[in-house]
Amino acid sequence: MKYVIKQQEPSSLANLKIYHPNITYTYLGAYYPTIKSEVKGALIQEQGYICCYCEGRISTNDSHIEHFHPKSDPSIDSLDFSNLLCSCLKDKVAGDPLHCGHLKDNWFDAILLISPFDPSCETKFRYKPDGLISPADPNDQAAKKTIDKLGLNIPKLIAMRKQAIESFTDIENPLSHSELQQLVTNYLQQDVQGKFGQFWTTIKYLYERGEL
Repeated sequence: MKYVIKQQEPSSLANLKIYHPNITYTYLGAYYPTIKSEVKGALIQEQGYICCYCEGRISTNDSHIEHFHPKSDPSIDSLDFSNLLCSCLKDKVAGDPLHCGHLKDNWFDAILLISPFDPSCETKFRYKPDGLISPADPNDQAAKKTIDKLGLNIPKLIAMRKQAIESFTDIENPLSHSELQQLVTNYLQQDVQGKFGQFWTTIKYLYERGEL
């Protein structure tokens, strides 16, 4: 899970809320789809085009706006930009397990759900070369529950993380230390389109510990 640094909400949304102070997320989608699209675009951009939970690649066509505090909670402002994220869509193949925002759904626990808005979230998990993710601290119940409630260890995500890791460890054509260092450095920076490499914290974790 990568730390998400929140930016200012789009001016279109801010202005709309001035003129319609009681507007809801449902109303936004029904009557202001263009502004909703701008909100999603802003969320994707501030996340560097990776899912707020699993860090898989996302775009406007294969993602959904995620309410960290569920909008089903009547005390939550469903258009509070500081509560909004962007998560990947559920798999289109029938029977594939849910993960990330779709699996989390309306579940929320202020103690047991690790937040992408928390600067320390990147330190809460351990990433293994085989693609598995586990709590950095074996006794961390919040990390355990977060992995479970977001489905971060479903086979699909394990395989995708492993594939990303293996792209740095080509056995047939191994990179020199300096080449690997440069490759990882570039990967951890946003490209010209503002995109981070997917599974960013996985690569950062393994590289910093000399496992790549």
